[in-house]
Amino acid sequence: MSKSKESPAAAVVILKYLNDQNRPYSAQDIFGNLQREHGFGKTAAVKALEQLAQDGKIKEKVYGKQKIYFADQSQFAAIGEAELKTLDSQTCDLSDKFQNVQQSCRQMEAELKELNNSMTTQEISVEIAALNEECSSHQERLKKIKSATNHVAPEDKEKVYNERKQYVKEWRKRKRMAADLIDAVLDGYPKSRKQFFEEVGIETDEDHKVTIPDL
Repeated sequence: MSKSKESPAAAVVILKYLNDQNRPYSAQDIFGNLQREHGFGKTAAVKALEQLAQDGKIKEKVYGKQKIYFADQSQFAAIGEAELKTLDSQTCDLSDKFQNVQQSCRQMEAELKELNNSMTTQEISVEIAALNEECSSHQERLKKIKSATNHVAPEDKEKVYNERKQYVKEWRKRKRMAADLIDAVLDGYPKSRKQFFEEVGIETDEDHKVTIPDL
């Protein structure tokens, strides 16, 4: 649509929109609400609103730097007090219904999200089959262990425990000796313990996250 034809076309659309909605809007509101459907630009919307106001087809109010446009109320029939009360009552009823529907929508959205995050029936079937296979494998392994005849003899087990205890004691002893020797060197060393370790190339149990086991 050419620029010359855009404003008149926009004026027709905007006049109908303001009369149908019968509520105040800024030029930006009008442009935002109608642009996508009708395709006219913001400049055309502003010009159309100004022309409609000049022609007396809509009303214009200025609030600071902003202009607000709304339908000419003289075209609408006067509403009596009883009718206003009826409309207020209907508004309250519709508001309650809207809140109830909105709450139901939230609950359904939460349920839908939970379902979307859950496994499908096919996925559950595959998972069950895999777990059954794994369980059977473990049961077979346990059965073989229980039926094995080559268990470790008590004396061999005791020998292993004693050797472990001896090695742990030796580990503690050697670590203590190394610590004493390092402390003696550091008494006359001008730098920090960390720098000394780096220069000499000492690696500690802590560097490798190793802890001496209990006896």
